[in-house]
Amino acid sequence: MSIEPAAPETKGVTVTLLSTIDLGPEIESMAGRQLRMRRVTIEPGGVFGPVHNHIDRPGTVYILQGTITDHRNGVATDYGPGVGWPEDRNTTHWLENRGSETAVEISVDIVRQP
Repeated sequence: MSIEPAAPETKGVTVTLLSTIDLGPEIESMAGRQLRMRRVTIEPGGVFGPVHNHIDRPGTVYILQGTITDHRNGVATDYGPGVGWPEDRNTTHWLENRGSETAVEISVDIVRQP
């Protein structure tokens, strides 16, 4: 862990939508929301920024490949394959790939339907 630098803009990131499901018919009071699954690929030196929060958009992340550095609350934490983290209403962060290998994560969240 280390002190957090300023968050740069997004670069070297590819986001692929894998699946969605309309939650309105599935769960009472979830009209207008969907469960979304995406694959996020961050190239070496890539950044998923700027700083963003997850208010009204809770989710979880699972790392498939490489190492992703999660910057939040002034702390940088590295996550490698086979681990992940929650993203709740208190999460404000940005991500980067400091390594030499492409990093791939699966991100699942609940979002308002477009």
